[in-house]
Amino acid sequence: MEPLLGIISGTIPLHGNEIFKNLTERELETEFGKALVYLSDTIVFIPRHGKDSRHHILPHLINHQANLKALKDLGIKEVMGVNSTGSLKKKLRPGIIVIPDDYLVLSGTPTAIHGKAVHITPILSHDVRKRWIDAARDCGINVIDGGVYWQTTGPRFETKAEIRMMSRFADLVGMTMASEAVIAQELGLDYAALCSVVNYGHGLVERELTLEEILQNARRNTDTIMKIVTRYIERRKG
Repeated sequence: MEPLLGIISGTIPLHGNEIFKNLTERELETEFGKALVYLSDTIVFIPRHGKDSRHHILPHLINHQANLKALKDLGIKEVMGVNSTGSLKKKLRPGIIVIPDDYLVLSGTPTAIHGKAVHITPILSHDVRKRWIDAARDCGINVIDGGVYWQTTGPRFETKAEIRMMSRFADLVGMTMASEAVIAQELGLDYAALCSVVNYGHGLVERELTLEEILQNARRNTDTIMKIVTRYIERRKG
């Protein structure tokens, strides 16, 4: 029997869609703290910002260690990240989906390693990336294969000057993916992300960047992402 599949999502509202119905809610205690998970006989889903939009867990307050350790404790080996991102390139307009193949973070990331000298060479799982791309192509959905994700700390958006600098070295900007990728790898989990572009970086285009626009675009992309996620799970079942 295929091990359960881990799925972590945030701003994009997957919870409540077809394959996420009838999940059992559990709160798991890990050595890093508590993690909220939703289980079925196929997947384990974690809403990284919590289940209550009125008490949204801000990016810099997410307990990534607990989330990923909960998945590992449940026997997960493969983790799909679904992330909302800002674009650092005008050609990557809102609505486009990117499967990044690298990331950049200068502010440091959390770690699940304590008390021992362990060094990892950071990567995003080639196998999970390929499954994301194959699932999208099965659905007739064009995705960008490859790109660099730049992680900032948050919760504030980036300044115009920061976006100008980042755009020289990366394609996407966000606040969560690199942290998940690092901890997943430390714990021996295969991880890669589907990044939904929901806004242009601050100053990249003329109009003002607002949270309302980001949330609206995230909701608009949900149906497309659900098709890809559903196909990913179907392909995994064989």
